[in-house]
Amino acid sequence: MTTTEAARHGITVGPTSEFSLFFRVRSGEEQAMREAIEELQRSPGYRPGDYELPIAVIHEARFVLFDDDTRLLFATSFDGTWDSYMEDFASKPLKLFDAIFRHVEGYEGLPDLAAVKAFILGAQRSASGYARNVGGTVKEIRKAQRVNAAFQRVLDDPAAEEALSHPALAPLLEEAADA
Repeated sequence: MTTTEAARHGITVGPTSEFSLFFRVRSGEEQAMREAIEELQRSPGYRPGDYELPIAVIHEARFVLFDDDTRLLFATSFDGTWDSYMEDFASKPLKLFDAIFRHVEGYEGLPDLAAVKAFILGAQRSASGYARNVGGTVKEIRKAQRVNAAFQRVLDDPAAEEALSHPALAPLLEEAADA
């Protein structure tokens, strides 16, 4: 990847990349934009506490209206390459995103992958700096959470006491005791 491509596609830290998109909201459509974002926020996978986003490689994503609701920021971080993210994004039902983007200047629909990429690149600015506090991919983090939950069930099971006393498990038990 060339330096220009890297800047165009955002910063990568480990397996995770970021990008930020900036749009101008179409004049007179500020309230409709706000309502579309609120509708997305009430949708399965996007509600606070839901962790099953339709695009499973997303770590987080946010829409921010600013400048008296005349500008929109969409910022996200995701696992994998920019191109793989675009392909995943374009392969999902885009009804909710279409409901938001139809209120920004330059949006004419996303009929195919080339249109998705062109639309995104037209609004994208790479971060000047990007850091992560937790390593791993979304898939790895979710697996670690499932393993931890299963291990906690084992720790709570009185029938596991003898097995848990084995010296080989001492490092695991020490880590589990760490608060």
